[in-house]
Amino acid sequence: MATVLVTGGTGVLGQHIVTRLRVRGHDVRVLSRRAGAGTHVGDLTTGAGVRAAAAGADLIVHAASDFRKFGKPDVVQTRNLLAEIGDVSHLLYVSIVGIDRIPFRYYQRKLACEDIIAGSLLPHTILRATQFHDLIAAVLHQAGRLPVAPLPTDFRFQPVAAEDVAVRIADLIEGRPLWRREDFGGPEVLTLAEMAEVWRAGHRGSRPIVPVRLPGAIARGFRAGYNTCPDHTEGTQTWAEYVATDPAAAYRVR
Repeated sequence: MATVLVTGGTGVLGQHIVTRLRVRGHDVRVLSRRAGAGTHVGDLTTGAGVRAAAAGADLIVHAASDFRKFGKPDVVQTRNLLAEIGDVSHLLYVSIVGIDRIPFRYYQRKLACEDIIAGSLLPHTILRATQFHDLIAAVLHQAGRLPVAPLPTDFRFQPVAAEDVAVRIADLIEGRPLWRREDFGGPEVLTLAEMAEVWRAGHRGSRPIVPVRLPGAIARGFRAGYNTCPDHTEGTQTWAEYVATDPAAAYRVR
C-alpha cells in the first residue's frame, strides 16, 4: 500500500477519490486550506504547508481546481505543487475532455496546467473526464430558481458520475505513469434539452424551459459536442439514474 496525497480532496470528486483509495488500504493525505477539513493544512496558492504534506508521499492526485473563479488560481497552484513535492513515483492530474477544442477561459487554464505537468520531469498521468452529473444538476438548479429556465438546450454533454471517475483514478494512480490516458466519459451523450426533461420529470415544481441559442466559438464547441468522447463510455451511472437517486435534488430545485 502507498501513501497518497490528494489535492482537492474535500470537493465533489475529491471526496470520492479519498474514499476509494482508503477502501483499497492506502494511507491518504488530504490537503486543505482549512484546518480540520483535511488531514494536512496547506495553501497551493502560496505553497505554504505543501512540502510538509507531501513529505514521504509516494503518489499524488491533483484534483484541486477553482471552477467558481474559472480556474484563475489553477496555474499558480499547479506550479507551486510541482515546486514543493520533490520526487514522487506518480502524479495524476484530473482534467476535462475538450479543453483543447473549446476556447472557454476555464478550459484554457486547465490546458495550461496540463502543459506545465507534461513539461515537468515528474512521471505523471493526465486523465480527462466529461462533465459530472453534479455540475449539470447545479446548472439546472440555478435555472430553476427563475420564473422560466433559459437554457442552451442544443448543448451536448456526456454526464458522468464523480464516483465512476474516482474509481478510474484509483486504478490509474496504482499503476505506472501513462502520460495521457484515454478520455473517460459517461454512458451516454445527451443534449441539455434531453437532460432538462429528465430533470423536470423527476421533480415537481421545475420551471418551464426556454431554449436559448448562444453565439460564439464556445457555444459552437458545446453544440458540436467537443466536450464529449462517444468512443469512451466507461462510466456506468446514467443521468436518469443520478436524478432518481440524488438525495439533494429535491432540495436544489425548490
